[in-house]
Amino acid sequence: MSELSEVVWDKLKLDGIRGSTLWARRAPFDSSDRLLAALDAGERRHWLIRVESQEEAINDLKSRGLTVHTQELEGIGHPLGRYIDIVCLDSAGHDAFDLIGKELAARLDSHIESPSECVARVIAKWRRFWEHRPKNVLTKDAQIGLFAEIWFLAWWMIPKRGVSAVAAWRGPFGSRHDFEWIARSVEVKATLSVGTRGHRINGIDQLAPPETGDLLLFSLHLREEQGASNTLPSVIAACRELLLQHEEELDQFEAALSQSGYSDVYRDEYENLRIRVVDERLYRVSDDFPRLTPKNFPSGLPIGVSGVQYEISLSGFDQLCIARRPQDISEI
Repeated sequence: MSELSEVVWDKLKLDGIRGSTLWARRAPFDSSDRLLAALDAGERRHWLIRVESQEEAINDLKSRGLTVHTQELEGIGHPLGRYIDIVCLDSAGHDAFDLIGKELAARLDSHIESPSECVARVIAKWRRFWEHRPKNVLTKDAQIGLFAEIWFLAWWMIPKRGVSAVAAWRGPFGSRHDFEWIARSVEVKATLSVGTRGHRINGIDQLAPPETGDLLLFSLHLREEQGASNTLPSVIAACRELLLQHEEELDQFEAALSQSGYSDVYRDEYENLRIRVVDERLYRVSDDFPRLTPKNFPSGLPIGVSGVQYEISLSGFDQLCIARRPQDISEI
C-alpha cells in the first residue's frame, strides 16, 4: 500500500460515497490548490484539476487504463466548476496513478504550462505504462545494463552530440548495438567484477563492425555499495533533467525506457541497488580487439551450435582505450 493510499484514498472511503457523487480532497503534495483527489461511487480514483472558463479543454480516450474529460462537476469536497477529470479505469494501475498525481502537481506548481498542456504531457508519458506494463521488476543484471547505457547517454553522448543523441539509443529496440548512427556505433558493457575488467558478449555479431563507420565499446566498472549515491532512478532523473526543455527528445527517451521494461512504479525497489562508478573507458574495437565475429567462422557455426556467448577481458588492452572520461575526446 502506498503512502498516498493511506493519506488520501482510504480517507475518502471513510467519508462515504453515495450515488453519483464525487468525494474529493486536496492532493497532499499540491501547493497550487488546483489538484484534487476524488473517488466516485464505484471507488474509481480521479485526479481533478480546476480550470477557468477561458482555459483550453482536454479530452483523451486513447489511453487503455485512463480517460480524460473536461467538464462541469460538483461534489462533496469541491465546488461546482469546470474540471479536467482524469479517471483510473484499471485498479492494477493504482500505484502508477499515484505517481501521475505527483507529476501533475509538480508541473502545475511550476506554472510553465497550462493545465491542459500539463495533463497532455504527463498522460502521454504514462500511456506507455498501460500499453507495455512491466510484469516484474528488472533483474539485477538488467538494471546494471540499463544504468550503464543511460550513464553513457547522459555523461558522454548528450554533452558531445547534444540532445539529438537520444535518437541514437537503439539498444532497447533490438538493434545490434546499443547506440547507432551513420558514422559510428557504440556497444555498452558494465561489470561488477572485482578482478579483471571482464564482459560477457552475446553472440558473434555483437562486436562485429557496423556496415558504415567504426565500432566503439564503452566499459563501465561498477561497485555495489550501500553508501554510494548513484542508483538507476537517479541517473534516469539526471537524463530527464538534461532533456526537460526538449519535448521530442524527452518523448524518445521515455519510449526507450518503457521498451527496456523500466517503470517508475518500481522506483523504490530500484533505489535499493546503490552503485559506485569505479572507472569508465571508451575503447576502439579494432582488428586486435579481443572478440569473435562471423569472420572467425567462415563456414558458419558448427552443426548443432545455434548461438555463441563468450567472455572477454580488457586487462592488457590499454592501447585500445581512447578515453577515460568525456573530456578526453572532442567528439564521439
